[in-house]
Amino acid sequence: MATDSSEDSLEERIGGTNSAAPARGWATVDKTVFAISFSIIVVVCVLGVLFTTAVSDSTGAALGWITGNFGWLFILGATGFVVFSLVLAFGKYGSIPLSQEGEGTEYSTISWVAMMFSAGMGIGLMFFGVYEPVTHLASPPPFVDAAAGTPEAANQAMAYTFFHWGLHPWAIYSVVGLALAYSTYRMGRGNLMSSPFQSIFGKERIEKKGWGKPIDILAIICTKFGSATSLGLGALQIAAGLSLLTTGEFSDDPGASLPILIICVLTVGVVISAASGISKGIKWLSNTNMVLAAVLLLFVFVVGPTVFILDLIPASIGAYLSNLVPMSFHSAVFGGTEWLSSWTIFYWAWWISWTPFVGTFIAKISRGRTVREFVLGVLLVPTAVSVVWFSVFGGAGLNLQLGGVDIAGSGNEAAGFFTALQEYPFFIGAALVVMVLTAVFFISGADAGALVLGTLSSYGRAEPWKPLVILWAVLTGAVAAVLLFVGGLQALQTFTILAATPFVLIIIGLCVSLYVDLRRDPLRQRTSGPVRGAATVPSTVPFREPASTSRNDDDDA
Repeated sequence: MATDSSEDSLEERIGGTNSAAPARGWATVDKTVFAISFSIIVVVCVLGVLFTTAVSDSTGAALGWITGNFGWLFILGATGFVVFSLVLAFGKYGSIPLSQEGEGTEYSTISWVAMMFSAGMGIGLMFFGVYEPVTHLASPPPFVDAAAGTPEAANQAMAYTFFHWGLHPWAIYSVVGLALAYSTYRMGRGNLMSSPFQSIFGKERIEKKGWGKPIDILAIICTKFGSATSLGLGALQIAAGLSLLTTGEFSDDPGASLPILIICVLTVGVVISAASGISKGIKWLSNTNMVLAAVLLLFVFVVGPTVFILDLIPASIGAYLSNLVPMSFHSAVFGGTEWLSSWTIFYWAWWISWTPFVGTFIAKISRGRTVREFVLGVLLVPTAVSVVWFSVFGGAGLNLQLGGVDIAGSGNEAAGFFTALQEYPFFIGAALVVMVLTAVFFISGADAGALVLGTLSSYGRAEPWKPLVILWAVLTGAVAAVLLFVGGLQALQTFTILAATPFVLIIIGLCVSLYVDLRRDPLRQRTSGPVRGAATVPSTVPFREPASTSRNDDDDA
């Protein structure tokens, strides 16, 4: 197999081969990727403001067309990613390390697990922690043969909640993170979403001929609308809490004014966090998240129905595992289109839209892990976190709903968490903790997302130009505000599905690219005979962020 002895550094690609000094500032930005992705996002926002009704109607029609014609793609895709991940973990590729020969892990197992735990937390857990289980109890999914408000409906409600937050979403993250980690640490390529595709098309086409740019542009657009959805949900929840504390009741129609104002205020915090850097901004906020979340979880577990929650955990896990296969293949062929688009398909699209961010994060902390360690860690640790989280908060909500407290009819989706907390002591303090925790998740999530967007629009640069990161952070808040203005929660869900639909194909391509790479890996376990087309993975290639590899894969294409 041919190799290329020359190394195309980042500075050579963006500053010219004769540059006397490393490129800085605007010179580090990939002008094509940035201009196209930024322009598309801005145009969508402007159209949403100027032609709100037309945009709402057209996107609604597009959503109906996609869910009606491509709902099967999300359903089969998500389930296929679970199967693909498990095959890699338990097959002949499981012992291959995500590193060069002889390199150890970058983080201890405890630290790795702790960071994986933090990756599993977010605004979604706050927004849906109580709301989703009680909603499925009050209005069971069309595939459930149980009357609303019954214990059987409660059991199935927890099963579907675990389904939406368990193995399937983390399998989506797993395949993307694994493809990026293998490409970066094992093959020495750059940190872009398009880099793994070098195994199929070659480095020359992906990097120099620009074939990878559409992939990176689509990753930016997808991430932007996915992160905007999270921020919009967070703003709705904070607005619900403020409304309750100031007026003593929830509004049936909270409108978009207060959530948009909250987004504007918190976006200032995002800019400050982005300007302070990773070690001071994201790191400090993430640590704060963990402490507040643990305190809130322990509080509800102690003052809530403790025994009920403990009994609920094994029953819910059993219902989830026994119904996992049927739930994984439910489609709208015999009805249920509206429910699927509001729940399962929306969730799969939301997770897909977050894969550039979460996949990059998981890959970054997993250097030196084997394929088996990576897959099992990514699948099991965050799933366990979700099980504990929804068992405590969802269990508390179910107990109250079954006891006559109508959480499902509290007025709006964001109010569910606060309605449950009202039944326990120290409500004001607990409500304030929920709002602060949601705000911190808002800021840290938008900050980290802006950093990834900066990397994707800077040739994979690990530390992108700070003004660029701040610009992406501000735009994230603007997109969230526009979506709330256009149509509230429904618009958030609609735009997420629309943005994520084409990215399903990118993730499938990443799976193919990863498999091609693994087939050529010299450490692949085999029973006999040579590996046809096997590539020698050099043990001396150091990992450089975000330099492209010294290895030329053109002959692999």
